[in-house]
Amino acid sequence: MEITRVRDELHMIGLEFGTAYLWRDAHGLTLVDTGIAGSADAIEQGIRATGQEPAALRRIVLTHHHEDHTGSAALLARRHCAQVVAHRLEAPVIRREQPPAPPVLSPFERQLWDGLPPIPPAEPCPVHREVEDGDVLDIGGGAVVVHVPGHTDGSIALHLPGPGVLFTGDLAANVGGRTTPGVFHTDPALALASFHRLAALPVETAVFGHGDPIAKDASAALRAAAEQHPQA
Repeated sequence: MEITRVRDELHMIGLEFGTAYLWRDAHGLTLVDTGIAGSADAIEQGIRATGQEPAALRRIVLTHHHEDHTGSAALLARRHCAQVVAHRLEAPVIRREQPPAPPVLSPFERQLWDGLPPIPPAEPCPVHREVEDGDVLDIGGGAVVVHVPGHTDGSIALHLPGPGVLFTGDLAANVGGRTTPGVFHTDPALALASFHRLAALPVETAVFGHGDPIAKDASAALRAAAEQHPQA
């Protein structure tokens, strides 16, 4: 587990597999994504390392249903009576009431996919609040839910216009100093369109499902990536 301070209110908790983000404000703590199953203790340790207590966890936002994002959500929600938030289309998969759609893989993505380590299945998790595009969460002065389908049907990003923060989920990545669209999408063309939507937002700080945060001038990096990956 590794803690990275992105800004005063925001820390990245790097896990053995996956990443969680901790947002702190006057309303308590919000966790965005939870890594794979078995990460709950490390996340709680990470929360304490920021000077906060896990008991202050009020909300868990899941950007999409993949096991490296939802794996520890059910356990953390139970331990801390936290509200779980996800898009309406993701909720049945997160609850394990509906099977997930498989990704459409390019030859390059197939090589990456085949090289991934086994990921433990996520425990079925309740979704207490199902959201839609444009809904606003009480985070950072108002976090706007941005429905960005394509990675999964109900993938979401969170845009905090006040502080200029964007949680991209897996629609974008920033690995090795290079910002790109993500991989392993169920609908690659739709995912690219969603990526262009994110790139058009006014953003100072962006954090990603995979890769390093961009603390300043994130809009420039996202726009440059969109220009390098035009829509058909």
